[in-house]
Amino acid sequence: MARTEYVPQLATLTKIPPTGQEWVHEIKLDGYRVGCLITDGRVRLISRSGLDWTLKFPEITDAIAALKVTNALIDGELVIMLPNGRSSFEAMQRAVANRSQRKGLVYFAFDLMELEGERIDRLPLDARKARLRELLGPSKTGRIRYTEHVEGHGTEVFEQACRMGVEGIVSKRRDLPYQPGRRDSWRKIKCLQRGLFVIGGFTDQEGSAKKGLGAVLVGHYDGKRLVYRGRVGTGFTQVLARDLRNRLEALEQRSCPFDPPPAGPLARTAHWVKPTLVCEATFIEWTAAGVLRAPSFQALRPDARPKDVVGSRLWL
Repeated sequence: MARTEYVPQLATLTKIPPTGQEWVHEIKLDGYRVGCLITDGRVRLISRSGLDWTLKFPEITDAIAALKVTNALIDGELVIMLPNGRSSFEAMQRAVANRSQRKGLVYFAFDLMELEGERIDRLPLDARKARLRELLGPSKTGRIRYTEHVEGHGTEVFEQACRMGVEGIVSKRRDLPYQPGRRDSWRKIKCLQRGLFVIGGFTDQEGSAKKGLGAVLVGHYDGKRLVYRGRVGTGFTQVLARDLRNRLEALEQRSCPFDPPPAGPLARTAHWVKPTLVCEATFIEWTAAGVLRAPSFQALRPDARPKDVVGSRLWL
């Protein structure tokens, strides 16, 4: 019986890569997690949250349909690869909104849960990836690509990933079956911390004759309260800053959505907005005051709901 749903296994965020030969390590890609469900030759692309994205990405759907398989469930990441060899979430967002921005669109497959009615998910990761490689073939330039890994040497792989400027690595136990839900047998280790935040306000760009964007003011929910967690004032291109300011101005309100409101000059100079937008930001660490240290804006996240951005569920 072919699968009819996609319930992904999720990685647990840890600070140190695991060591030992029972672990394999993959580069952490910066895109959208997507399951590829093939039923009687018909291809469906399903997002991590269960949305049907088949019609959004016909390039990927057509490439999957060309594989010599009738029934399968593949797990992977949909990304835009830049000329420098890195994936870009901001570019991926543009690709979602505009099909003319899809140069470099690739589906990196990293796991196989079902194949022609056989429960591949019950096999160890080593066996699953071997079957996946056999299914996809050796191509490293097409729309559908196999995700390579390194066996063992977790510390060295992580250090090399950080030198390359990528987000981090994902480490997986090679001897265990696929287990939906968040599991310690899959771990993600990041060169920078990265999280989702709700935008509750913004500031003007200092010294600008025009209305520029200085920073977005962000937080996350603690119960019903939106708690202030700092200002994010870097990571914007000029185009992004202008477009984001226009979107935020349309959401302006007189009252501060943060509880308690931030103290100091922000109380007088900030523009407050309805907390309906979620953004992704990187940062080094939390300060003693509970705000972000050296944050950098990465992208808006229309796939996330503000009320879901709650403390322990914040991190990507």
